[in-house]
Amino acid sequence: MTAQKKKPSPLSYVEVTEQKRLNTAREQGVPWKKWGPYLSERQWGTVREDYSSDGNAWNYFSHDQARSRAYRWGEDGIAGISDDKQQLCFALALWNGRDPILKERLFGLTNSEGNHGEDVKEYYFYLDSTPTHSYMKYLYKYPQGDFPYRDLVETNGRRSREEMEYELLDTGVFNDDRYFDVFVEYAKGDPEDILIRISVHNRGPEAAQIHLLPTLWFRNTWSWGGDEPKPALGQIKDATVLASHPKLGEHTLQCDGAPELLFTENETNASRLWGQPNPSAYVKDAFHRYVIAGEKEAVNPAKSGTKAAAHYVLDVLAGGSKVVRLRLSAKPAAQAFAKFDELFASRLADADEFYDRITPKSLSEDEKRVHRQALAGMLWSKQYYYFDLDRWLSEHDSHPLMGSGKGNARNPEWFHMLNSDIISMPDKWEYPWYAAWDLAFHTIALSLVDFDFAKEQLLLMLRSLYSHPNGQIPAYEWNFSDVNPPVHAWATLFLYRVETELGRADLRFLERSFQGLMLNFNWWVNRKDPEGRNVFAGGFLGLDNIGVFDRSAPLPTGGHLDQADGTAWMAFYCLCMLEIALILTEHDPLYEEIAYRFIEHFAWITYAMDRIGVNHDEMWDSADGFFYDLLHFPNGDAMRLKIRSMVGLLPLCAATVYEPGAIARHARIQELIELFRKRHPEVVKQIAIADGKFVGFGDRRLTSVCNKEKLQRILAYMLDENEFLSPYGIRSLSRYHLDHPFSFSFGGQEYKVQYLPAESNTGMFGGNSNWRGPIWMPVNVLLIRGLLLMYPFYGDDFKVECPTGSGKYMTLYEVAKEICHRLSKIFVRDENGRRPVYGGTKKFQEDPHWKDYILFYEYFHGDNGAGLGASHQTGWTGLIARTLDLSARLDPGTYLQTAQAFVGKMTREQVAGE
Repeated sequence: MTAQKKKPSPLSYVEVTEQKRLNTAREQGVPWKKWGPYLSERQWGTVREDYSSDGNAWNYFSHDQARSRAYRWGEDGIAGISDDKQQLCFALALWNGRDPILKERLFGLTNSEGNHGEDVKEYYFYLDSTPTHSYMKYLYKYPQGDFPYRDLVETNGRRSREEMEYELLDTGVFNDDRYFDVFVEYAKGDPEDILIRISVHNRGPEAAQIHLLPTLWFRNTWSWGGDEPKPALGQIKDATVLASHPKLGEHTLQCDGAPELLFTENETNASRLWGQPNPSAYVKDAFHRYVIAGEKEAVNPAKSGTKAAAHYVLDVLAGGSKVVRLRLSAKPAAQAFAKFDELFASRLADADEFYDRITPKSLSEDEKRVHRQALAGMLWSKQYYYFDLDRWLSEHDSHPLMGSGKGNARNPEWFHMLNSDIISMPDKWEYPWYAAWDLAFHTIALSLVDFDFAKEQLLLMLRSLYSHPNGQIPAYEWNFSDVNPPVHAWATLFLYRVETELGRADLRFLERSFQGLMLNFNWWVNRKDPEGRNVFAGGFLGLDNIGVFDRSAPLPTGGHLDQADGTAWMAFYCLCMLEIALILTEHDPLYEEIAYRFIEHFAWITYAMDRIGVNHDEMWDSADGFFYDLLHFPNGDAMRLKIRSMVGLLPLCAATVYEPGAIARHARIQELIELFRKRHPEVVKQIAIADGKFVGFGDRRLTSVCNKEKLQRILAYMLDENEFLSPYGIRSLSRYHLDHPFSFSFGGQEYKVQYLPAESNTGMFGGNSNWRGPIWMPVNVLLIRGLLLMYPFYGDDFKVECPTGSGKYMTLYEVAKEICHRLSKIFVRDENGRRPVYGGTKKFQEDPHWKDYILFYEYFHGDNGAGLGASHQTGWTGLIARTLDLSARLDPGTYLQTAQAFVGKMTREQVAGE
């Protein structure tokens, strides 16, 4: 099957400069994305670096060890960049003259140290980036006093899960504004020419000194056995470092001014860590020892090694600033800094032009700021991820087919995996490893700026070096066999539709994805519905502690759990696969039988959730008007776990509307449907009938888990401000459970679920996330999609009360717009100039040097919208860029067209894709 030819555009569309770079990268292979922000922000404490006997990754490789211990699988740094195989790395190190250690990486608490799990304790911001990283900007706020490492660990350690976290601002280290704002900017002269500008601003009342050490080093690939040649760095003239790598070639770092150049090896200081002899006289922590302890012998006087730094000592006046300039190039310029600032200005102008093109004009200036920083965060969150499971398991003596296999390392069944790619991370400090279902949501936001990268990310998880031979998509490195919601088909369909509207339908992408998704779908059917009842389990399914039990562990009652969300996810998966199959059928009729197979799957799943008659072993509770998980006891009894949670809202997402004739023109599919109707009329009756009819507004047809009655009853809960509807979006658990907690007693133990609008009060799943009340962006987006998708079927005559009890009625379209608006309120300044995301933190709300820098948290307080969890999870929270985009385009005069925007029907101005 060949890709459909690009059709002429009906719109006048002049390519902006950055878009031309994207096009030349795609069409001519020009490596504009070879260099980017691909360093992790935490390599220590990861599964990859864990060689312990007990699997305690956090303790095996600590932050304290990181300055002295070479990494095996990756590198980290502050505001860092690398090539796309992370062979050569660049990042910033700093010292304020008082800290006990050189600041080479961000500090945070481990999972056991934080009262709500792991948590970075630094302030840094992703301010800007173009998709080719031709321009990037990052801000790090560095205190001038002693960094309070011990205070942060000890105070958080004393706090309970019910208490607030102790943050860096709480320590007083930023009092009197005694800190530096350190801006790091990058601009590309060409794909292998990177200009670097570091601007240091003293926000304090007195002059202060800072040591800057821009650092260049090679990832250590030579210390682990094998025949990897060792690269080299060396000084070739004043303020110039030559980097020579057998695969990467030569690159030169030119440093403005007259800094002292320091050299050492990126190798472990075994003497400091374990009292063992060092293999080299010069080791990884040499710059720390040289600058802070004054050990002149720590660095190599021969000016060579595998790690180098330019040591600048800057005295910055109160309110003043200093600038350091560097240039990393494959072909060094004779006059590296002659037109340096002009080139920076040009690249910033390119970035402004690019974002001006893709940002809706109707957004306010503050909304545009949120939109741009959200997308910048998405682009800064790329990371080179390297993990050879075959080798790693062998090194742990845990390979199931090689060696003794007596080890007990993680993921032994994934020995086929070899990951070595640039991947979009959820959060490069808190979650510096990919998470499959997060990644699917990332692509929805990333497609606003870089369509090619978004598609590559989806295909990556389906490749043979990632997905398991049995079809399972890997979850994340802590346990690749965990089960995440199946959202890849939806993301694939979304991207395909957007590109189709741009005039370049990529059928090859769609078909390649469909092949891998078919394997994964069959894995779900075979592994998560082993009894063939069309009801699905799956464990926690990304919703962590949402249930009364740990849904990934054996039930204390015995028996098993039918999961309303697991089953709804599979219905959703069926419909997405059906839509893809129907598109492919237009070009190859062999897909007709496959398309029908998904129709039949969906019908049986929907029927299993609510069969004809009154049954107590199904998920739909007709008395309550809500879906619940169903607990099956070993003796055959069953009971619904009556918790009003996101589990019961997700069935709204399983819906698809078909334009007139979409299925009728496929004779074989129509024939099979008619046969099914005759054989199973009771099943067909359950599938989304509106007022007893299958045909809705505009002769469209709807396939949905929820018929009109179910839709109305579920929405009555979802749009009730005393239940799910927060001023800032849809809560993950009904607020009803604040005063009416769900309780279940068994074996002398009570299991309870209560509404918790903020952090979790249990250690379930690490205790660093909470699905018992907070607002989560990804599921809100899916609910918005479901509403917009059903709107063309129900039309303007179908309205629901929103908010429930208000007397105000809205169409499904208007409800979707209302949720978009509430989500945007999390980040945008309110009438008092405050951003709810920052809660009561005065510094972020009022200080001119803080208040316009946005953090995109993992989830948000269910009542006041304050940011919670990982502070840099621009990953799926970057979806706010999509919701702002959508909200700006929801025009009451063009309901139908704009309702399609969130299901993939986009205009050229909505996507930087041409």
